[in-house]
Amino acid sequence: MTVSNPRQPDHAIDPLFTERWSPRAFTGEAVPEAELLRMFEAARWAPSSYNSQPWRFVYALRDTPDWQTFLDLLVPANRKWAEGCGALVILVSSKLMKSSDGLKPSASHSLDAGAASANFQLQAIRQGWHVHGMGGFDKERAVTVLDVPADHQVEAAYGIGRVADPAGLTEEQRAKEVPNGRRPIADFAFAGRFKAREA
Repeated sequence: MTVSNPRQPDHAIDPLFTERWSPRAFTGEAVPEAELLRMFEAARWAPSSYNSQPWRFVYALRDTPDWQTFLDLLVPANRKWAEGCGALVILVSSKLMKSSDGLKPSASHSLDAGAASANFQLQAIRQGWHVHGMGGFDKERAVTVLDVPADHQVEAAYGIGRVADPAGLTEEQRAKEVPNGRRPIADFAFAGRFKAREA
């Protein structure tokens, strides 16, 4: 399904960046593992401090034994639409990185995992899939259920699928089912000194 995209960049960029958005209406088509691994391959090449590569992706494919476990980690509002996804992914980052003196705390593990997340999502678009990131899930329970080590941090959840007609969404969700806009560059890029802006 094609969705009209009203996004217009202020400067010339690759269309890939404006094509990426976070739908909630998905077809229910399963994501083949080979397709998901291609997305992880793109994540693999993200930059990271000291090449520490702290990202870890834990996933469940639709119609596999782990599927319901992952769905049950989501808050009800997210679980309702995520049931139509073809794969669910939890992003975790390692809080430690190797150094010449052994392991030491990483100040940038979340940032680096975010870079891998962006690569992952952009590659999905190239493959004809969409990814919707979520903060609305039980991170504490995810640690237990997914056997996440104590020196790692659960970062985000993602639903992956093919875009579908939004008719099955709630009225509130349907109203949001279009690519949204962005603030102007002047709100976040400052020459010379930081300038306070609205949150």
